[in-house]
Amino acid sequence: MADNQWDNAKLEAAVEAFAQNRQKEYYAKVMEILEKSVVLMPALPPQGISGELQEQMKEGKPVQLPKEAKILPCLLRKESGEQILPIFTSSSQIPQDKKSPALLAVPFQACLSMVMANMGQVEMMALNPFTHNMILTKDILEVARKRMEAVKQQKTIKVSEKQFHNLVHNRTALYLLPRYLFEHKEEGLKKLQREEGMFLLQFYKESYPENGKISVNVLPEEFSVMPLNITEDMQITRVDMPDGTMKKGMCYRVYVVWLHKSQEIIYYVLEKTEEGNYIGQITSSGEHIMVEPVPDNGAEIEAVMNLVTRT
Repeated sequence: MADNQWDNAKLEAAVEAFAQNRQKEYYAKVMEILEKSVVLMPALPPQGISGELQEQMKEGKPVQLPKEAKILPCLLRKESGEQILPIFTSSSQIPQDKKSPALLAVPFQACLSMVMANMGQVEMMALNPFTHNMILTKDILEVARKRMEAVKQQKTIKVSEKQFHNLVHNRTALYLLPRYLFEHKEEGLKKLQREEGMFLLQFYKESYPENGKISVNVLPEEFSVMPLNITEDMQITRVDMPDGTMKKGMCYRVYVVWLHKSQEIIYYVLEKTEEGNYIGQITSSGEHIMVEPVPDNGAEIEAVMNLVTRT
């Protein structure tokens, strides 16, 4: 079917980033997006479809293939004889002289299943082989298969209303707020400082069901937001979370560092863990890192400043 029925912009951006910097973390980002994506797969005209559908396919129009239609992908062959299944993020990644008789929009999961079922004949995949040429080896495909199987097998876990409130709180402190600040930087930080609890409450409301069966259990005045100008270049904003967060497994305070010269946000959290109170960091990529214990003498700001100067 035509490839104008979905948007692979994020996938293409991730592939382009990997092509520029072929490091492990860039590869992992591509795979994370790819596993949820629909890609284009070159194929021979499917067997068992009407002439009308064949004409529509030749014209690049979207078609709904019948379940009984047999799909025969067009494979690439290496000089060593190994066969590769090519997949593409969009038709623009395929040169005119490399066009196949048909181009099918297929979930990546279906492509993966196809290759794993024919591993003796097809050894790997290639994403955008004529441009970025990102190779998905047998080992990588096996990891992707296991990840997808794990997602399918996940069971719904029932939580109490109290547990749900705790989950929403940590989602706000450890994911939603840092993601917003890393995206909006100084503008977002000023909004936090200006609106304080009302601003933070919006993140909580995002996580609650629309039917209102579970109501938001925090009020704007339960938060405290205090900006501190440490040096000409460094401002630290302390965010105290509601009193009920001072318990194991919870983030009870946030320190947002703003560096004027580099226009950089650094996001630290204070968490109560099984081993005691710890300083953690949320990176711009969303990684959650436990850094060091919170100092016993209460010198939290000094500890945060030291961490900033060490980075």
